[in-house]
Amino acid sequence: MASPQSKLIDDLFDSILVTMAENPDMELPEIRALLEKCGDIATDPGGVDYIEEEIAGTTCLWAVPKNCAEDRVLLSFHGGGCVTGSRFSHRKMFAHIAKAFGCRALIPDYGRAPENQAPSQVNEGLAIYDALLQSGIKAEHVATIGDSAGGNLCTAVVLAARDQGKPLPACVMPMSPWYDMEAVGESFTKNADNDRLVKKELSLNMSGMYIGDTPANNPLVNPLYADFTGFPPTYMQVGGYESLLDDALRASESAKKAGVEIKCDVFPEMQHVFQFMAGNAPEANDAIQKLAAWGKPKLGL
Repeated sequence: MASPQSKLIDDLFDSILVTMAENPDMELPEIRALLEKCGDIATDPGGVDYIEEEIAGTTCLWAVPKNCAEDRVLLSFHGGGCVTGSRFSHRKMFAHIAKAFGCRALIPDYGRAPENQAPSQVNEGLAIYDALLQSGIKAEHVATIGDSAGGNLCTAVVLAARDQGKPLPACVMPMSPWYDMEAVGESFTKNADNDRLVKKELSLNMSGMYIGDTPANNPLVNPLYADFTGFPPTYMQVGGYESLLDDALRASESAKKAGVEIKCDVFPEMQHVFQFMAGNAPEANDAIQKLAAWGKPKLGL
């Protein structure tokens, strides 16, 4: 049974949808401001410094826990449909994860759609990854992680790196990944009454803004069409109440068939990116500890 504390995300998502329903002509800047509130339901982990740095032309935010291993990096992509979200909305969640790992997290503020469309975001992420390697960080000391659209990007950037023959990161950790640009997963129907935020119409609206003229079956925008051969070890987390549940399940099955070391945990009764509640809800804290327990040995921590 879900904890009482987990109602935080239910109430947040309900309030977002009510506000949007009351303002059907809401402009994109207002929608972006509204969805920044997703960052409000985490505590500040404390003991973490935040440092802005321009890397490969992108403004990024470092989350640096006190006394952490600075030669290991979590390349952390924020969610929001590639349309909303920022380094600020996701700062506290990724800081909690960085603190659990005992290393730095780097949060790129990549260009959002529709001003920037695919493959812009993947190219930006790949350029940042290249810059990390050029700075002396070893590929085997990097993990990519992301939530929702960031779960897509943390996967697609590694697929692009593999396709270009680049050294690959130690592991990949998508949380509630948003892969399905066509919204055809069965969980859109099965969880229609359970998912409090991600509705089919919303998903399709955001995917349209993100992919533009790119075909919806392009593996770098929709990893459900990817060949995962040679992909790094991967750990996915997803909520049992999510419309995007099938995104994670289908991708993990595809990766498994390709011989990837894959782990996919479904957290019962949890909403989309329930890790947003880091520090406030036991389910979020448990998920982050599971990420760290799995990922630290991959990074040699």
